[in-house]
Amino acid sequence: MENQPQTCQGKQTRKQLLEIKKRCRSIAGHFTRYILHTETLTEREGLRRERFGEKENSKNKTILMVGETGTGKSTLINAFINHMLGVKYNEQIWCEIIETKKNQPNTQTTAVTVYDVFIEEFPFSLTVIDTPGYGSKGGKEEDINTTKALHDLIRDKDGVHKVDAVCLVVSSKITRLLEKQQYIFDAILSLFGSDVQRNIVLLITHATQKPTNALKAIKESKLRCDETEDGEPVYFRFDNSHCEGFTPEAEDEEYRGQDYKAAWENNERNMKDFFDFLSSCKPVSLKMTEKVLTTREQLTAAINNLKDRITSTELKKQELEQTKAAVEQHEKVMKDMTDFQYEVDEPYKEKVPIESKWWNMNKEATCCTVCEENCHYPGCWWVKDPYRCTIMSRGKCTVCSGKCDYTKHVKENKMYVSKTRKVKKTNEDLKKKYEEASGKTVSLRDQLENEIRENEIEKSKLVDECYECMDKLEGIALKTDSVSTLQHIDYLIEKLKETGNREKVQKLEELKRRLT
Repeated sequence: MENQPQTCQGKQTRKQLLEIKKRCRSIAGHFTRYILHTETLTEREGLRRERFGEKENSKNKTILMVGETGTGKSTLINAFINHMLGVKYNEQIWCEIIETKKNQPNTQTTAVTVYDVFIEEFPFSLTVIDTPGYGSKGGKEEDINTTKALHDLIRDKDGVHKVDAVCLVVSSKITRLLEKQQYIFDAILSLFGSDVQRNIVLLITHATQKPTNALKAIKESKLRCDETEDGEPVYFRFDNSHCEGFTPEAEDEEYRGQDYKAAWENNERNMKDFFDFLSSCKPVSLKMTEKVLTTREQLTAAINNLKDRITSTELKKQELEQTKAAVEQHEKVMKDMTDFQYEVDEPYKEKVPIESKWWNMNKEATCCTVCEENCHYPGCWWVKDPYRCTIMSRGKCTVCSGKCDYTKHVKENKMYVSKTRKVKKTNEDLKKKYEEASGKTVSLRDQLENEIRENEIEKSKLVDECYECMDKLEGIALKTDSVSTLQHIDYLIEKLKETGNREKVQKLEELKRRLT
């Protein structure tokens, strides 16, 4: 770009850099670091959105950044900002939208953070979605929170509805994709529809030359990403090691003088290649991604609801078996049932407050008041009206037994819990329940067995519904191995075995082998 617009851009960015020097906090070092002032647009559980610069009517490019701690992802995002600002080596400055501190890994945020960057006269604004948390010490609970935050971002009216590139960040030093790295990438890719694959690229850091070993590791892992005509992964390499030494502690001579200048200029060429690519990218709508996330959330809600209902079925079966044993024992002693009394553990449901911790004060459940069931927990904390809950479809619940209208549901910090209580019953209770209800004298044993069979049929139906939901998910997702799927797959296999569906058990066991 050697025409007049570049000169205009240069003047504008010089003005913006002067403002940065005046207003932003600086940290002295070999290069002076400036921590950029940003405006916080959104800040809630698991999600933060910040803006730098004045919003203008310009084109926008959106990228999603995914990578393990230590790959240099934060430094790379800062490098993007410096490139957009037109910072040159001889200015001896470095701008950070993410403040980086050497040897302080515990400062890592666990929230999904969106940075909206507006640079005067740059061809387009840049939205960067930073997704920390996957595979961290917080475990699966934190991973699920990250997924929910992304879902919130995609669903929100003022959120993100398209993406130009999904950037998988890896170090050139890797010789194989470690289990943790594979897990992180799989967890993210499982959120997207299959139409996103052509927009997935590799950003390889600490690469002073062609990253042959890293590319080989990626190919061997069969990670799905965009490919060249020769079947090679589409990648961009960067060497930001010089950027990571901008502190007073960086005294090593390799970070000084000409080495810095050469590294800076080489990185600028690589940055230009990446931004040229980004400029030509066709954005992909996240509508299918939203569908994947909604289906996944409905699956998780259905399985959680199923577990509650199976528990109720098992407690009911226990009561029936206690009744049957009492009847048989009494018949051995006497034929007259007139004074027959017995004691059982009677199941019932009680609505109890959800136990709150300091980190989940806003946890609520969506419950059906007709079926007395927990339909969604942990629920959609970002909505108040049950109608907008993820499990609702056209105003009807997709989870509860009766598929009841949303108006029959409440969203509050209480949920149903199955309990039992000791209750004494008599022959009159049995007559009222069985003989009078049926309108004729029927064998008590037959009635008990029929009720058990009905419970088993309902259980089998629910398990099959969960399986069908998972099968549907596999068809629309780029990868099926999500956190929520892995969390429940063993449970579904166990219940399918109990219902005797060997074919579906084999399919799930094969899926599990692929995932692990």
